[in-house]
Amino acid sequence: MTDLHFTVVDIAPEPYAVTPILMAHIAITDTDDEPVHAVALRCQVRIEPLRRTYSDDEATGLVDLFGPRERWSTTQHTFLWQHTAAVVPGFTAGTVVQLPLECTYDFEVRAAKYLLALDAGSVPLQFLFSGTIFTQGERGFSVQQVPWDREEHVDMPVSVWRELIRLHYPGTGWLRLTRDTIDALAAYRSARGLLGFDDAISELLAGARELR
Repeated sequence: MTDLHFTVVDIAPEPYAVTPILMAHIAITDTDDEPVHAVALRCQVRIEPLRRTYSDDEATGLVDLFGPRERWSTTQHTFLWQHTAAVVPGFTAGTVVQLPLECTYDFEVRAAKYLLALDAGSVPLQFLFSGTIFTQGERGFSVQQVPWDREEHVDMPVSVWRELIRLHYPGTGWLRLTRDTIDALAAYRSARGLLGFDDAISELLAGARELR
């Protein structure tokens, strides 16, 4: 029986993608050295916040997710980042496959909030592999399942995610607003002859500070 094992070699930004994508390079080894015709690989990627420590600034940025630091023993749990998949071509003994990790800069998405709050260090990830293995059988193809216990714990440098965001959103961020809010901001901007929404928000924030 085919016995596949998975190792995350590295994770790096995909420089030519239209949308922000990190590419995880996964080494696959077969301890039986039998030819594998293909693998329909699936992977669940989760974030494990308990596997690292946090500075005071990072803790402030994580309040929306986990509350104040004194509550973290009950509020910090591993959570899903994303599902991803790839078709692995045939190989013997071993191969390396690229697994795309789609990212977002939408601050209302839980994983994006978490990643944005991190200043340095690493992002603690868990890769849970599954899928279907196609090999040669006595009557043509034989189908097997990737064992349920194939997983890998990875510490991805925070700098990798920051570099990805820098490539796609240099010096900027992304906010999702309701249509009514956008229309109100547009009217405010036009009435005051401001050049853009950034100027309108900056002026509103300055006025709010003066009222304190």
